[in-house]
Amino acid sequence: MSEKVQRTPDPLVTDIVPASTAREVAEALKRASDERQSIVIRGAGTKLDWGRPASHIDVMLDMRRLNRVLAHAHGDLTATVEAGATLRDVNDTLSRLGQGLPLDPPFADDATIGGILATNDSGPLRHRFGAPRDLILGVQLATTDGVLSKAGGQVVKNVAGYDLSKLVAGSFGSLAAIVSATFKLSPIPEASKTMRVAVADEAALTQVVRGVMASQLDPVAFEIAVERPALRVLLRFASLQAVVPAQVAAASDVLKGFATSIDVVDGYAERTLWRAHAGRLWERPGAIVRASWLPASIAAVLGELPADAEIIGRAGIGAGLVRIDGDDSEQARVIGQLRHSLHLGNVVVMRGSAGLKALVDVWGPQGDRQRLLSAMKRAFDPNGVLNAGRGPL
Repeated sequence: MSEKVQRTPDPLVTDIVPASTAREVAEALKRASDERQSIVIRGAGTKLDWGRPASHIDVMLDMRRLNRVLAHAHGDLTATVEAGATLRDVNDTLSRLGQGLPLDPPFADDATIGGILATNDSGPLRHRFGAPRDLILGVQLATTDGVLSKAGGQVVKNVAGYDLSKLVAGSFGSLAAIVSATFKLSPIPEASKTMRVAVADEAALTQVVRGVMASQLDPVAFEIAVERPALRVLLRFASLQAVVPAQVAAASDVLKGFATSIDVVDGYAERTLWRAHAGRLWERPGAIVRASWLPASIAAVLGELPADAEIIGRAGIGAGLVRIDGDDSEQARVIGQLRHSLHLGNVVVMRGSAGLKALVDVWGPQGDRQRLLSAMKRAFDPNGVLNAGRGPL
């Protein structure tokens, strides 16, 4: 049985409960449910301010002691990892055998596996490898009735329990606690180069996106970065030593006529570029929203944004982040406008002040999905104790 420790200085939270085993996680959830205590599951805390403002939190369940790589089947390219392990530590361990978990969400150095999966958060590598939901093979969950259960498998060919594994991805801890998960891995590439491409205007940016998508190029990351007046595209190629230069040369041919400049970086300069890209929006003030769009409609999307808005995102997928300046009322106005756009969908507030969250719902209208989401919540968490109302369900 895990013990309760000192009270947290956060006035919303009564107690912090550390868990060291899967059984302790299950017991903590059952105790909270039986006593009708609101409980929030925490890893590194990089996303605690995401979601709706929390109601009173009676218990914060700290998962950081569950931080092991439980199994690494390198021949099958899979690994099973506890939820409290950081992505950085997991990949340090997996890299000893030349493999890794190809995820790069914001705050990747500190974010835990459970938090990344619970928010289904991703970064530029989503272009090639998908989001956490696409990489998960199996999961162990603890539910509020104190039960530990498993879904899915530990090898790629095993798809049993597929839906439950996917269901918790993006649930924001509102259905169950993720204790451990099994993922598909990827070999660490021999070589990597990134092309930094500047374009003159929205029309040229659209042509670059269309040109790359219509080509035989195979980048692992294909990003746009808009900070007016600067419009840039980042293309990363990572593969065998002999393949990467050929891909860069082919990309240069595709981009000819649309780019005003092209730089190619590798090594330390490349790593620095991607760190700056990942932190670009988060290091500046303002609201940050996540949204999706049709890749070919990027010019129309930019036309609907305020002139001082910034955007980074997956160019070939049509998904990314928008930073919005202004006071709470102005940010709320822009978010409302984006939610009525013909070109944007799934507009969700990732970062915003308490004042902004009082003016707009973080998750936006759920429409016909609301009845289904409510039914799932009642089935998994009948006493409604999980996540203090922060999540989408």
